[in-house]
Amino acid sequence: MEKVNVIIMGAAGRDFHVFNTYFRGNERYNVVGFTATQIPNIHGRKYPKELAGELYPEGISIYPEEELVNLIKLQRVQQVIFAYSDIDHEEVMHKASTVLSAGADFRFMGPENTSIKSTKPVISVCAVRTGVGKSQTTRKVCKILKDMGKTVVAIRHPMPYGDLKEQISQRFATYEDLDRHKCTIEEREEYEPHIDNGIIVYSGVDYETILREAEKEADVIIWDGGNNDFPFYHSDLNIVLVDPLRPGHELKFHPGETNLKMADVIVINKIDSANKADVDTVRDSIEKANPNAVVIEAASPIAVENPESIKNKRVLIIEDGPTLTHGGMKYGAGTVAARKYGAGEIIDPRPHAVGSIKETYEKYSHLSDILPAMGYGDTQVKELEETINKIDCDLIISGTPIDIRRVISTDKPIERVEYYLQEIGDPTLEDVLSKFK
Repeated sequence: MEKVNVIIMGAAGRDFHVFNTYFRGNERYNVVGFTATQIPNIHGRKYPKELAGELYPEGISIYPEEELVNLIKLQRVQQVIFAYSDIDHEEVMHKASTVLSAGADFRFMGPENTSIKSTKPVISVCAVRTGVGKSQTTRKVCKILKDMGKTVVAIRHPMPYGDLKEQISQRFATYEDLDRHKCTIEEREEYEPHIDNGIIVYSGVDYETILREAEKEADVIIWDGGNNDFPFYHSDLNIVLVDPLRPGHELKFHPGETNLKMADVIVINKIDSANKADVDTVRDSIEKANPNAVVIEAASPIAVENPESIKNKRVLIIEDGPTLTHGGMKYGAGTVAARKYGAGEIIDPRPHAVGSIKETYEKYSHLSDILPAMGYGDTQVKELEETINKIDCDLIISGTPIDIRRVISTDKPIERVEYYLQEIGDPTLEDVLSKFK
């Protein structure tokens, strides 16, 4: 039988997982390439032979998504697999129409074909959009389980932006591990808070290998989801966050709606900063899409070490990069703190942006008085640092999940802002986690 030629569309995450779990070693198919988007500088690499398996002794090329139509025609591609996240339904169908018009099938891979079964209980924390509050929820879940006497290991959704051969399976227990693995800002934003709380976190590219390593030291495994992707593992409890600051998005984005409909527990976060009508819109969506889910309501209060330092100051606000870019948010924790504690002036960083930071503002035109903490590689971190140091301000307010002082050098004082999850009323996360005792 002639093999089916396939291209997998992705962003250095689910695309590799789909290949590993379904296409690697599958002699019915010939994967002629991956396409890449969303994340800077991830095309032009190869999925290495060490990961691709014996059917692909030369590895598999990764192309810019802009070349997709030409690739379909030149490589006689019959199927295109869509495998990335946080994209609105209309845009998905525009991409499908492009693929179909070029003559290929357009296909999604679902949980049954791509989820791996663990020997240990798995609790997943996912969301309907980037920037809903997964990280603070994951930390709360880990703390509750630790207080119950469980050994908890977190496995984080992939962010393999470096040498893929060196990132097959990575274990992070110390800050030295972050340095040794040359972690980007985006990786540090997810790993550092776990390390701060004494939680070991795994990540990488091959999630079967990662899972088997994590099982050796865990009573319970936490799937720490990325963007609004659904879990890579079969979950014994699926917790999904929704965002009343973006009402209606829970039904309009892929694969966020999938998460909503798969959820065992739905957390309506940011109740403290949303208006009632928008909260009601989200509640109506839950009732229509998944009426049997347990619903928890929660706030996301901020914590600032020296709030008095903000009053009347001219401030530069730095926020979490992915939340602002493909997450579509216009502000984050830093902006909330600036407003709450009376900043005198919020400096517009756009006129001072250099290199890829300037390009980020051009691509994401909804951003204005905030600086996204973009850092997908050494060059971009340097450009971020240069942008920061060009700006005349009294104080930097950093709303990123990491201590940004560990990765950039500046003589400006920095006030760090953190979010934490606070349930309102009953039930609570502790209630739903009690069955894991």
